[in-house]
Amino acid sequence: MKFSTREDIEAPIAHVFEKASDFAAFERRALRHGARVYRQGDGPVTLGAKWEIEFRLRGRNRKMQATLAAIDAPEMYRFDAVSEHLIAQSSVTLVALSPNRTRILVAFDLQPRSLTARVMLQPLKLAKAKLTQQFKGRVLEFAKDIEHDYRNPA
Repeated sequence: MKFSTREDIEAPIAHVFEKASDFAAFERRALRHGARVYRQGDGPVTLGAKWEIEFRLRGRNRKMQATLAAIDAPEMYRFDAVSEHLIAQSSVTLVALSPNRTRILVAFDLQPRSLTARVMLQPLKLAKAKLTQQFKGRVLEFAKDIEHDYRNPA
């Protein structure tokens, strides 16, 4: 099951990549939403960095291991994540449209590893149109936040 969208941002590619690859901010956001996030290792995030993520979904505790599988600053990065029943891959690709305009392409692919996961994904497939709109809305909100940060530096 794949979701993807793109948005244009009025900011240079370097600024967009800096904000889009602020993994510590993503960790804090996940913590605020009730997930537990443990990064293995200290220092800057580099290729091969790993996170252990625990969260509650559909009344059960879930665990997932995420790995930074590819990074090519300032153009893209990709995460591969694995849980007991699912494989997920997410990627962010940036394209410089002009010196002050960047297109962000965000993709998320979820694959079942078991029959249980196939059954769990079925309701999501039925609601794919609504989920796609929510996904696009969140990416649009993220793009607007990046534009706002660029126009109004702290």
